[in-house]
Amino acid sequence: MIKLVIFDLDGVLASTSVEHFAAWKQIIKKHFNVDVKNEVEESTKGVSRMDSLERILESIHRQDISQESKLMIARQKNELYVEMISHYNDTDLFDGVWELFRYLNEHDIKIALGSASKNATCIVECLEIIDVFDYIVDPSKNRGKPNPDIFLDACNHFGFQPSECVGVEDAQAGIDAINSAGMLSIGIVKEGDLSNCDYTFDEVKDIDYSIFTTK
Repeated sequence: MIKLVIFDLDGVLASTSVEHFAAWKQIIKKHFNVDVKNEVEESTKGVSRMDSLERILESIHRQDISQESKLMIARQKNELYVEMISHYNDTDLFDGVWELFRYLNEHDIKIALGSASKNATCIVECLEIIDVFDYIVDPSKNRGKPNPDIFLDACNHFGFQPSECVGVEDAQAGIDAINSAGMLSIGIVKEGDLSNCDYTFDEVKDIDYSIFTTK
């Protein structure tokens, strides 16, 4: 029986991943006058802010800049991103999110947020779902995905076994983290591809609820 479901945020519960990459593109254009290719976005999903920056800099062959410059760029990107999502509210949640939350509550299954974003608490406040979560993982205290730490943090908080937990992700780094943690993995992938998922669905609204009660 599943006792805990751990959700990623960007691209799973709402489309905030779009703003992440849009902010990166604007900031990189400002500093280097280079357009980051759209295919780079996939490598930035599910990982930390600095890891995302490193992958973007690698794609434009500008890893030679100082750590101080990298921190400055990351800070500016975050400020722009926060401005972009400041208008968000519960209408920006994907279809099926509230229904899934209600189902989990009705079946006494705990709900945790396992996002790599340091803005996660701010975002779920904007989305008006912060009270839904029984626990929100602090990514600053854990190694980033694909390490399993974020998911194990949530699992250990409740004293559950990994086999009693499910992780829901839209990025390969997140799926790899869930699998490394020894949990059941659900991939949300409408376009592109995710490998090694136990289950995949186009959207949250398509998830088969029996997964949570028949294991």
